[in-house]
Amino acid sequence: MPAPTELNLALVHTRGDRRSLEFSPGMIQSEMLLSQPDRLVLDYARAMMCFTLFKPRPHHIVMVGLGGGSLVKFCHRHLPDARITVLELRADVIALRQQFMIPPDDWRLQIIHADAAHYLQHIPASVDVLLVDGFDETGLPPALCSPRFYADCSRALRDDGVLVANIFAYDTRYAAVLHRLGVSFGERVCAFNGIAGNNHIFFAVNGSAPTQALQMQRRVARWNGLGLPFLNRMLARLVVRRLSRQS
Repeated sequence: MPAPTELNLALVHTRGDRRSLEFSPGMIQSEMLLSQPDRLVLDYARAMMCFTLFKPRPHHIVMVGLGGGSLVKFCHRHLPDARITVLELRADVIALRQQFMIPPDDWRLQIIHADAAHYLQHIPASVDVLLVDGFDETGLPPALCSPRFYADCSRALRDDGVLVANIFAYDTRYAAVLHRLGVSFGERVCAFNGIAGNNHIFFAVNGSAPTQALQMQRRVARWNGLGLPFLNRMLARLVVRRLSRQS
């Protein structure tokens, strides 16, 4: 994946109580409320937190892509038993962590300037949840949706680990990417229909043992979640609300 040049550095816009990160004008990658920096604002971020339906108490979360840090901040605050590793290719994005009120590295949180596709080739099978949300100004980079990448994701996950992949519905490679995901995870893949608009969030379970994660995957796959998009969006909000109240 190419590093950013001076012509396409990440853009930060603050309008009232909202601060957004954009890789090109008008294309919001992340959004934050200055008054509530840990709150999840965008539908797709709430949808990705539905991984807690599969893995309620993860010990190690790896995130591909930092962005404005919405998921990092939420997980750091509301999943206190989880260790979080974030892989971010762009140094200019990491440099914005204070503007987006991302907490400093500590024993639970580590943000690493690295190419995730390369890094995951060497990480041991120790990950409970792997969130793939790495985009650039052109969309999902080829290196983050290749057969090799998904195979490395599967190898890095524990036997009952869960991969969460954010894929744009209008990506011309959509069908091919979904096929690769299914091949790498033995078709143990599901999605909540209409949960986040054009952001299609897929959950893939590693391993075929009869775990809670696999049972949930089969349940979701049968009906595409709760079936109707508005019910799935409501479910995501309830999941986030429950996590917020627990901590």
